[in-house]
Amino acid sequence: MPDKTSLSIGRKLQLIRQDKRLTQAEVAKRAGTKTNYYAKLERGEAVASLKMLEKVIKALGIKSSDVLPF
Repeated sequence: MPDKTSLSIGRKLQLIRQDKRLTQAEVAKRAGTKTNYYAKLERGEAVASLKMLEKVIKALGIKSSDVLPF
């Protein structure tokens, strides 16, 4: 079961992605990862390394403070 932090980050990633009208596949490609893995991040089922989180944040063109709950 996903923890609260993973769920919070995932939900924010999803909302930002949708606001920017991007697909999960587009964000995954920009971040250099697979669509399936990125989808798991959005659902809070996977915990991204700091390196991967940085890539996703850059792929979305946002700041880390837009996603991190602390």
